[in-house]
Amino acid sequence: MTRYVALLRGINVNGITIAMTDLAETFHELGYTDVKTVLASGNVIFSIDSPLVDKTDAAALKARIEKALAARFDYEAWIVLVDAESLDRIVRAYPFDADRDGWHPYVMFSSDPGHLSELAGHRKELAAAEERIELGHGVLYWEVRKTVGIKSAFSKKSAKLKYRNTTTTRNLHTLHKLLELTPG
Repeated sequence: MTRYVALLRGINVNGITIAMTDLAETFHELGYTDVKTVLASGNVIFSIDSPLVDKTDAAALKARIEKALAARFDYEAWIVLVDAESLDRIVRAYPFDADRDGWHPYVMFSSDPGHLSELAGHRKELAAAEERIELGHGVLYWEVRKTVGIKSAFSKKSAKLKYRNTTTTRNLHTLHKLLELTPG
């Protein structure tokens, strides 16, 4: 058994409301086991019988889940998949002080690494007193002052339509909660 995390983009905002019990049921119907949801922002932990061998397998799993979500909940579903082992490495590699008073620690995931590289190119344009970003292995790390939040320069850049179907951001504390449910 291999544990995976599906990070859904854009649910329970902008009129797309999905109950976590219904979301978990969808994953069960797809044949996945040990399904758990965390918070109401679209975090699903599940197990599959065998690990994905390559990017083609991962793309097929992603497409299968997105198709099932779109069919059941009638919305254009986008997810980012990450296996539990990789998620653990990503969280441990967070380059900033995750407990910095007055700051939010975030990790941006993407199904298109080119988009992360493109967004990382804005690093020098950001005011370090308000926010910082750093490209990681398959993710973009971001910390932003709580008083700035979604009004930050990076938040505005990453919210562009072109990134909508490939990226999703999670607070580092949420990722810790996910890892607590993926022992092994």
